[in-house]
Amino acid sequence: MNQFVVSARKYRPVTFDTVVGQSHITNTLKNAIKNNHLAQAFLFCGPRGVGKTTCARILAKTINCENLTAATEACDQCESCKAFNNNASLNVYELDAASNNSVEDIRGLVEQVRYAPQYGKYKIYIIDEVHMLSNAAFNAFLKTLEEPPPYAIFILATTEKHKIIPTILSRCQIFDFNRIKIDDIAKQLTKVAASEKVTAEADGLHIIALKADGAMRDALSMFDQIVSFAGNNVTYKDVIDNLNVLDYDYYFKISDYINTGSYREILLTFDELLNDGFDAHHFVNGLSSHFRDLLVCKDAITIQLLEVSPTIREKYKVQAQQIETDMLLALIELCNKADMEYRLAKNQRLHVELALLKMCRLKKNSISEVSFVDDILMNGLESIEIKPLAAQPIPALVAKEPKLDASLTAIKSTTVSATPSAPVAEKPHAPVQKNNGNTFIPKLTPSLSGIGKQKKTADEDATVFTPVANTPFSIQELHFAIGSFAEITLKEGKRNLNYTLSTHKALLKDNFEVAFILHNKTQEEEIQNIKVELFAHLKSALKNDFIKISTMVEEFIMDEKSAYTPKEKFDVLAQKNPDLLELRKRFEFDL
Repeated sequence: MNQFVVSARKYRPVTFDTVVGQSHITNTLKNAIKNNHLAQAFLFCGPRGVGKTTCARILAKTINCENLTAATEACDQCESCKAFNNNASLNVYELDAASNNSVEDIRGLVEQVRYAPQYGKYKIYIIDEVHMLSNAAFNAFLKTLEEPPPYAIFILATTEKHKIIPTILSRCQIFDFNRIKIDDIAKQLTKVAASEKVTAEADGLHIIALKADGAMRDALSMFDQIVSFAGNNVTYKDVIDNLNVLDYDYYFKISDYINTGSYREILLTFDELLNDGFDAHHFVNGLSSHFRDLLVCKDAITIQLLEVSPTIREKYKVQAQQIETDMLLALIELCNKADMEYRLAKNQRLHVELALLKMCRLKKNSISEVSFVDDILMNGLESIEIKPLAAQPIPALVAKEPKLDASLTAIKSTTVSATPSAPVAEKPHAPVQKNNGNTFIPKLTPSLSGIGKQKKTADEDATVFTPVANTPFSIQELHFAIGSFAEITLKEGKRNLNYTLSTHKALLKDNFEVAFILHNKTQEEEIQNIKVELFAHLKSALKNDFIKISTMVEEFIMDEKSAYTPKEKFDVLAQKNPDLLELRKRFEFDL
């Protein structure tokens, strides 16, 4: 029975051309070897599984090759290449800094640098996970790294470049390895599957590549795992079952249910996902990515950003045409909000279900009116223009033509007599004041109660309109009404607003103007944010429709004679209470 070798080792690249997804680095190294411009130290950094150590070994093998090919690759035929392939080369020394990170380990390496190679041009020292070295070890290695013998070359590899001290970084040529693209991983997996005589569906290999997160080693490890699970015939369902990945079909179904407003089906589908063991938070993130993919499919130019198999890509194209762009943006916003608030939610399942129900509601409402409450929270109450309560004109008013002026500069109440020849009596009322400065006038168009109440008796066909409420009130009544409103804010948990209303007495000016004298802009913003509620409360409590609310910030100037030192503070207190002097004298207190 032959010993099994994992694919990550079996198909490890042995030449620069076989390295996947790092052409910008392999081409640079090949040109450096070809032109004899090799630095004394290289630093390979990047995420796991992208080929840092592999490129270090290929570089070490190639620069000592005696018969380089025309493509600047190792020949695999000379003695140096054969010794390297058999792990018997004395010119290549590998050190794992994760377990050899002390000063003594670096000193041992420096001692070896003193000896020239027995054969070949260079001695290569590969130090993996170099960020694990201690500061003392870095300092011991610094001088040798900066001025090594002409035959010594150091290749350092790390996943955390920020942990390496700057003096080491400045002495190395730094190469940043990128995450390998999904398409490149999928192509490499296809080659490996063909070499292993495994039949694998392209959609399944794309799922493996997506799950690998840019690491070729992880992708090959998952491939071996799935082959052990499914045998030599790997299907898309085998991959998602073994890797516990949410199927694309779930997201497509959820999107269809949202587009049709089928909240029952979407709740049942979400319950099915939870029963299958999937994490709700992972589902929310996946759904957000799904809507993003639908959005990029809206344009032929951005569709290249979609990293899926060709079969799944066609499904995205079809569904992207069924959902409007504005709706997709709103769905992504809801998913993002659900993601940020997920860990803070006490009932996380209900939190996700509520987000899904809001998504279903989007189709029934126009996108511009996604949520009346959200509009208020984002733009404030003053941004909501309240339409008149009476859309149809009152017949009696039309008959005698007492018109409601469109500019709202005057409000007229009219008494219509039972006799057709009776004159129409008009009583002018106080004009509505314009909004000057901070003076607040709500956008509410006067309701029918402001124009007058229509009254009819059985004996006469007369319409009588009562005038707008204009009851005078005193400053005490005003303070009492504001105090009652402050108690309401306290019950609602708005302690800062309650403090502002309770400690800053309002002034009553002419024309029923209520002026708040505040200390800072923050307090002014608090009053501005609740002007609509405060206006409605004062109008109801004081029975006056012509109340206006204004704010003014009075800068607080600190007394120049304020006490700062303990002695100054004591002197101020002693002036108010002379007994403190006797107390200090009796107990001999020092200040």
